[in-house]
Formats: sequence, C-alpha cells, structure tokens
Amino acid sequence: ISHDGMSREEYEEYQKQMVEETMERDAEYATRKAERACLRTCLREKYRLPKVRVPGADKQISFIPEELIKMVDGEAPQEEEKESIMEKPQATFVEMKSKAEEKRTLM
Repeated sequence: ISHDGMSREEYEEYQKQMVEETMERDAEYATRKAERACLRTCLREKYRLPKVRVPGADKQISFIPEELIKMVDGEAPQEEEKESIMEKPQATFVEMKSKAEEKRTLM
C-alpha cells in the first residue's frame, strides 16, 4: 500500500485518468477560446470596430450597445437571471391586465 491506501496500480491508473481529464479540459478550453476569438473578429468586421480600443472612441461608437462592445473586447457580459428576464414581460402583463379591468369597470 503506497499512496493514500491505493495500490501502486490503482495510483498509476488514477494519475493516468487525471492526466486524460486535464488534457480534455484544456482541449475544450482551447476550443471555446478559439470560438470566442472568431466571434470577436466577425463582430469587429461587421461593425467596423478597431482591434485596439482608442481612448475617446466610445463617443464615436456610442450607437453600439454596451454589451456588444464588452463582447468584442473579450469581456463576457454576465448572464441575467431568469427572474430579471421575466420581470419586464410580467410587469407589462400586469399593467395590461389592470388597464383592461379599469376599462371593464368603466363600461
């Protein structure tokens, strides 16, 4: 018995498995990184954005959504929670419902 109660063969198998998992994780990370780089390049070309941000250039490209600029810069925007996404439609629905009830009471 050698490493934490494992036999030598078990430990070698464990080490082999860890190396394989690390290689898979690194490959997946490299793929995601390449996909993001490709997306940034496509967005830069589509919206004619400079590769390097120039100070003061924000005023010139203020018509572009801030989320898109962050995405092109490589800063992933934080995902909104489902609750916050649903708040706007629910608020609109509640507002429409209350207006309908007001109209119904007037009739």
